[in-house]
Amino acid sequence: MLEKVVQKAVQIVAPPRLPLCNGFTLVGSAVHVPRNDKPHYTHLTHFTHGKKAAFTLAEVLITLAIIGIVAAMTIPTLVANYQEKTWSTSAQVFERKFEEALKTMNTQQVLAGYSSTEEFVGELSKHFKINKICSNNDIMSCFEDKITWDVLDISAGDNESGSYDMTTITTAAALGQDDWNSDAVGVQFANGTTGIIAYNLNCREQPFSNQFTGTSCVSLVYDTNGFKSPNSFNKDVRGINSFLKSCAFRSGSTCFSAPFKPDPLTKAECEQLKGDLGIEGCNYGSDYWAGAVKACGGVTKMPTMAQVADIANYVYNTSDIGAYDNVSPLTLDYDKAAELGFTGTNFDIWSGEGNSYNADYRYFNPTSTGKGNGSRNYSDPPAVCLGD
Repeated sequence: MLEKVVQKAVQIVAPPRLPLCNGFTLVGSAVHVPRNDKPHYTHLTHFTHGKKAAFTLAEVLITLAIIGIVAAMTIPTLVANYQEKTWSTSAQVFERKFEEALKTMNTQQVLAGYSSTEEFVGELSKHFKINKICSNNDIMSCFEDKITWDVLDISAGDNESGSYDMTTITTAAALGQDDWNSDAVGVQFANGTTGIIAYNLNCREQPFSNQFTGTSCVSLVYDTNGFKSPNSFNKDVRGINSFLKSCAFRSGSTCFSAPFKPDPLTKAECEQLKGDLGIEGCNYGSDYWAGAVKACGGVTKMPTMAQVADIANYVYNTSDIGAYDNVSPLTLDYDKAAELGFTGTNFDIWSGEGNSYNADYRYFNPTSTGKGNGSRNYSDPPAVCLGD
């Protein structure tokens, strides 16, 4: 009796194995019979008995030819755009660090009081690493002999090429600073940037001013690419407070300088110069608009609002913007703006139209542009001058 009970328990715990065949027993007396109306695949090799699809040699060669043509058309543009962005980024980084060095010198009160550019650069090298200083009679050991530029006609879209003999740059006057009465020297910075620099012997320190930039003390043309090509303005060659050429771009017969951030005039300086510059009146301790007028050589050398509107029509790809129009929606073409020397998602441009307190400018936003009228101590707008 006990033996039968054990056998029954074993059957419950471990039922008999089902047979591995096409028909097997299910619960009870049911038997599974496989369906014969569908294919029953037993070997993976069954899938590989048919013909394999493949490209012919001619098709491969045609595809490679198309890829080569597309690459030839697109790669040069991609490389050029990459180079433009590389030069622009390098210039922005260099100028930021250079300005920080000048501000540090101003704060430490070691910016003013030098009798020559070479003496100033010796102190600058303690705050902004310089590998080599080339004296006034050996400037070309630090800089290329010639630079080039393209003068873009923004009204017609064509270019004229020009070049500048850098061997003629030996004084501050040659960099556009006629009243500095100082010599220029060559420099090679530690990051590979080369330059020609001149120092303002009348430089004044403002150790407690948060708005001080130091560029009123220095004029510099520099090449972020060193001696490597293309040695071209608004590409690898840029300037700080320097005016080597009078026509960076033009609209018809009207030439514009490259954009720059003006250094402000004090009220006393403005009063002293207003007659010569055509300024109506002076009311600010830091007059950036008057500084732009001085840099350009007078109010008549500043663009009118109509001429600034020509720039707006170009960078917004339209012809509908008038002198004082506020227009939206628009799409700012950042590549075209950078081509002219303007950077950032928003920027403004001073005009020469103003009174004793305010001056007109045009603002440039990603989707709109319009006339602004701001206090002349507004420090943001860059300026362009009218060239010859």
